[in-house]
Amino acid sequence: MNPAPDPELALEVLTDLVRTDLEACNRLIVERMQSPVALIPQLAAHLVAAGGKRIRPLLTLAAARLCGHRGQRHVALAACVEFIHTATLLHDDVVDESALRRGAPSANAVFGNKPSVLVGDFLFARAFQIMVADGSLRVLDILATASATIAEGEVLQLVTQNDTATTEEQYLQVIEGKTAALFAAATEVGAVVAERPQAEAEAMREYGHCLGVAFQLVDDALDYSASQAALGKTVGDDFREGKITLPVLLAFATADETERGFWRRVLEERDQSESDLDRAIGLMQARGTLQATITRAREYGARALEALSIFPDGAERRALAGIVEFCIARAR
Repeated sequence: MNPAPDPELALEVLTDLVRTDLEACNRLIVERMQSPVALIPQLAAHLVAAGGKRIRPLLTLAAARLCGHRGQRHVALAACVEFIHTATLLHDDVVDESALRRGAPSANAVFGNKPSVLVGDFLFARAFQIMVADGSLRVLDILATASATIAEGEVLQLVTQNDTATTEEQYLQVIEGKTAALFAAATEVGAVVAERPQAEAEAMREYGHCLGVAFQLVDDALDYSASQAALGKTVGDDFREGKITLPVLLAFATADETERGFWRRVLEERDQSESDLDRAIGLMQARGTLQATITRAREYGARALEALSIFPDGAERRALAGIVEFCIARAR
């Protein structure tokens, strides 16, 4: 297999590969977020205008191309995937009381919580209209199941938040639900619309799942190590909200009693002073938990690459391999 693209260029390579389909997908997104209720397209457009890499719909388009699909069903389903993702972002920002999204004011900060939740509901409904129009019960099952799993992951995160007794298994359940489920569905439907054998659909699903886990692991490490500009949100948001992520779990597991007292105070009791984030980062660096999280992400990245190995070498496979390294290289 030829080497994957440079991680800095990988997203550009993938985008160029499916540019015509992506442009059609973007047109459909704009068309389907219209409504005679003016606030709906205004709020949806605010989030779209904030940018975003369109990784999930890109994965659907590239997976369909890798699997030899020659029709146009994948374009609408890529738009469907993006609508599901956007709906979850709107809801998540309300739940997390986030002020920023991709470095810009979040929709809830601009329009308020109630409109954000309701427009998120509208986008979910639009996504299901697209699924129904596609006409495939298998596609409907994949994307509907992913939507339910995302909600379960978010609720589980809410339940485990502020609880230092959370296990790594529970943490993985959270990120497999809230992030990996949609990555997996996005890639699997690409193989399904191409009517490929079950083994190829499962391989694409495994690729997307492992990529999604790696993506979230890196995000969770970046919350304690990245600049706001790189992360697109305020550094330390997870810490301030008391979210139990892998860097925290590993730091708590290796902590002495004094350090555990600190973690319980700042995460469980939410008793935080201005200097506590810096102390938390210092403890993680001393225990090597940020690097350990990135190492775990690389393990999932390797599994994603292995899943691609059943497909013949070519531009699409190399581009999808490049996205694995792109997602992990954000931690540099």
